[in-house]
Amino acid sequence: MGLIIDEKSKFLRGVKTVFFLVTMLASLLIISAPVLLVITDSLLPSALLSAASSFSSSPSSSYNYSSLSFLQSLSSHLNNYDFRSSLVDIPLISIIRSAVIFCVYSICDGRTLSRGRYLIVTTLCSLLSLVFVSLKASYVFSGGALIRRSKLGFVSGAMEIALFTCSLVLAIAHVIVAYRTSCRERRKFLIYNIDIEAVSTCKQRFPAVVAQKKLLEE
Repeated sequence: MGLIIDEKSKFLRGVKTVFFLVTMLASLLIISAPVLLVITDSLLPSALLSAASSFSSSPSSSYNYSSLSFLQSLSSHLNNYDFRSSLVDIPLISIIRSAVIFCVYSICDGRTLSRGRYLIVTTLCSLLSLVFVSLKASYVFSGGALIRRSKLGFVSGAMEIALFTCSLVLAIAHVIVAYRTSCRERRKFLIYNIDIEAVSTCKQRFPAVVAQKKLLEE
């Protein structure tokens, strides 16, 4: 009987420990959501563009492409840039958007975050990038361009669609994370102001209560 109770207590202790670790990890992810989203927005579109370029080329050119450095590949994309067909501007837009949002988030303190400046800048950057990506998608996936891209292969076309979808989804995610961050900081300062007002009120009333007690004792 004692062994069964010990096993149950160990099991409950293990469950509580796992629950505590999961809760702490979730809290850490929620607090670090703006930074994690910036890192994802900077790296994921570039990785999708690299995958789309490697799949759209022949095996020999794919080997040459993999042997090139990132700067050489970027310069070659920029030299052959065409708004209606090139895709190099999608990762660049994501990197610029992430850099601006991260700079504003780093500069703003808790009170500034609660006032909505971070949310306003993030919403503006996301809207501008959404307009740009949507306009570019209308050219890239038009009738003639879609026929030309279908000859490159199914995997390459799927990677390009994933690139546009990823950029749009991450732009919306920036706005959602900025809104939740501003609301969390606003609630934090609201609770802080309530506590300060309660303490100041107690400090103001406490001397009056002591004086009234002394009068009653006398």
